[in-house]
Amino acid sequence: MQIQKNISLKKYNTFGIDVKAKYLAELSDESKITELISSLKENTDRYILGGGSNTLFTKDFDGIIIKNSIQGIKNIDEDENFVFIKSGAGVNWHKLVKYTIKNNYWGIENLSLIPGTVGAAPIQNIGAYGQELKKVFYKLKGFDLQKNEFKSFIFDKCKFGYRESIFKKEHKNKFLITSVTLKLSKKENLILTYQPVKDEIDRLKISKPSISQISEIICNIRRSKLPDPNKLGNAGSFFKNPEISEQQYLSLKNEFDDLKGFKNEFNNYKISAGWLIEKCGWKGKRTGDVASFEKQALVLVNYGNATGKDILYFAQNIKKSVKEKFDITLEEEINII
Repeated sequence: MQIQKNISLKKYNTFGIDVKAKYLAELSDESKITELISSLKENTDRYILGGGSNTLFTKDFDGIIIKNSIQGIKNIDEDENFVFIKSGAGVNWHKLVKYTIKNNYWGIENLSLIPGTVGAAPIQNIGAYGQELKKVFYKLKGFDLQKNEFKSFIFDKCKFGYRESIFKKEHKNKFLITSVTLKLSKKENLILTYQPVKDEIDRLKISKPSISQISEIICNIRRSKLPDPNKLGNAGSFFKNPEISEQQYLSLKNEFDDLKGFKNEFNNYKISAGWLIEKCGWKGKRTGDVASFEKQALVLVNYGNATGKDILYFAQNIKKSVKEKFDITLEEEINII
């Protein structure tokens, strides 16, 4: 396996940050993992990278970047109601979505056009427009970098939460996911909890939307409010939507009529981080080549020459403003390296 040295990571992260990694290895075959790991010194820092759409590099990386490029999509089992699809961790996420749409398998159509790879999906427990990865997750396989052995995780072992999992906490950079298996429905399973999706269906006068129509609507909504990372450097949502107590929510609602919240089973309310940022006056604000995107305050963008430290400093100032105005601490959704 070829290991590149002193390589620029600019094309490997969607922010377009030009930092260098001491080493970079592109992994396209899980059978090569043991060979790769055995070639490394024991104390070599490691960072596993998929599509680079959820990472902010703030400095050169003095270790090895393992670029997960394992491919392959196949049906491994099915019955009259469900199909089990196994995908290589390096497969582009939207490529997998398109495969399921082509075959009329329901469950991830609302997750259309989310950037990144399949292997990153369970790490982040990706979600959008009423769907969440954990609802269709069956199992995954990967390599324990500490014990040097392959291991499988079923749903109960993954500790899925809002935009998190065991792979983002205890097993962060200690477990290399090689494949993910999803359980999808062969029967129509519309999820229309997101009002703009329903509004678009009504506008188009679609009485019974197909899976491909739902995906197309989702893609159009995303394109209308989120910048294309191929044209404008970004990593999607920079912060998580915070959860606050019912008491704090009602207090804020009394002051801000336009605040919307979604109550969970613990009587806490999830509110929009984008709304908080916008209320603090950051939407569309630009400092140098860093800005809060004009159409979605939650997305921070790089207009070309911003460094990772520039973006981090900008984000920290946003957090400070939100804390001072609302007494709410925003938590980063992306990985900061």
